[in-house]
Parts: sequence; C-alpha cells; structure tokens
Amino acid sequence: MATGTEPSTRAGGVREGTRAAIAERHLRKDRWWLMPATTALGLFAFVVYSTWRAFANADYYAAPYVSPFYSPCLADNCHEMRAGPNWALLGDWWGLSPALIILIFPLGFRLTCYYYRKAYYRGFWASPPACAVAEPHKKYTGETRFPLILQNIHRYFFYAAVLVALILTWDTLLGFRNPEYEWGHMGLGTVVFLVNIVLIWAYTLSCHSCRHIVGGRLKHFSKHPVRYKLWGLVGKLNARHAALAWASLISVALADFYVYLLATGAFTDPQLF
Repeated sequence: MATGTEPSTRAGGVREGTRAAIAERHLRKDRWWLMPATTALGLFAFVVYSTWRAFANADYYAAPYVSPFYSPCLADNCHEMRAGPNWALLGDWWGLSPALIILIFPLGFRLTCYYYRKAYYRGFWASPPACAVAEPHKKYTGETRFPLILQNIHRYFFYAAVLVALILTWDTLLGFRNPEYEWGHMGLGTVVFLVNIVLIWAYTLSCHSCRHIVGGRLKHFSKHPVRYKLWGLVGKLNARHAALAWASLISVALADFYVYLLATGAFTDPQLF
C-alpha cells in the first residue's frame, strides 16, 4: 500500500492493527514529558508527606486548631479537643493513628476524581503520558477491571467529601478562639484555615459529580430555573477544576503543617486580634 497505513508488524498496544506505519514513537518536538513529570513529582511529594503525617499520630492539635488530616477524630486514642470533632466511634482496640480512619474518604474522593485520574494516569502509568504520545502498554482495558473499575464509585465519595468539608468548616469556625478557648479572636492560623476551607469547598463543588447531581438528567432547564442556575455556577467552577484540585491539595497540606509547627513549639500562633 502506498498510503503508509499498512498494518504494523511490531506488537504492543497502539502499534498493533491498522495504525499508521510510523517508525518514530511520536512526532512531537516540544518538551511533552515536562508536564507528566511535574505532575508525578507533585503528587509523589504529597503522598510522602501525607503518609508521614497520617502514621505519626502526634502533633496534630494546637488549641484551637486541629489538623485537617485528623478531623473528625473517630478513635478513642484521639487528643482531647475542646468543642472539637472528638467522636470516639472506635474503642480503645484501635491502636493506630486515627488519621488512617478518616483520610480514606477525602483521599478516595481525590483518587477517583476525573482530573486526578488524568494526572496520575499520565504521570505514573503513562496511559498515555501525553497527547499524541503512544502509551507503552501492550494491552489496555480501561476502567473495566479491578482495581480501576472502582473509579465508578466517585459519586459516592463525593457525598463523603461534602460531609468532611462541613466538619472542616466547623473546625475553621473554632479557629476564631484563642488558645484559652475564648471566642472573638483571630490568629494567623485562622487565616490559613479560612483559605483552606474556601479552596476545599471550591474544589468539592467543582466536581463533575456535583455538576451532574445539580443539573444532570434534566430534559427541560426552563422548568427547573433554580437547578439550571446552580448548574451554571457549578459549571463555571468546573472549568477551573484542575487548578482548584492543586490549590486545595497544597492548602490542606499547609494547614496540617502549620498545626504541626504550633504543636511542636516551633513558634507561637501570631494573634491578629
């Protein structure tokens, strides 16, 4: 055939079948590898940090602030937090860090998020590593088999993420106290927590599942003006979902690290009023 589209004899993934017979793996001349490499580095750094903090089981409370990694605290071995989210649903038989209980839900929400799927599929699994760059795998089954089929429970993790965001909102309100638990005060930590909760809510509400819940399955928007308005607002947030995903990931780590510094006595929370 003179068209150069004869079946390739080289086995492996997209190079099989009736693909164009191009010797090069791709024809891109730009630094296409930079974005997936940066993504992998950023996500890997967060995984290392969050794993360390989750297993530490220490330095997660400095009145009146509690680390978002440990809220709500659902074990009997939690640090006593005055008016905080202490709900000892698990008895003293739980000897591990209480963060390992609650982090399942926000991490499950992020891991199954459409943007994060794209991020770690490209950054870690090279599936594919970039647009117009062939993936190295010989076989691709998508999200039809275990464990990737579990990605389909993303919408249920969304409900859990909303509940966690509500609890973190309460934690932020508790930040308007001083270390003696007196109301009407604000420290630098309060600002850190305010920024974090705004980004958490923005990321959560910009989720594709939220957009579907608000306006999905509607045949006539004119008959549902309120839901249509909400659908439009969520759609505007959804357009910035990737940026909000990174911003909220960084802010939640910084909020935890700020509490860690206070709890270890690195410095005292500056009081604004």
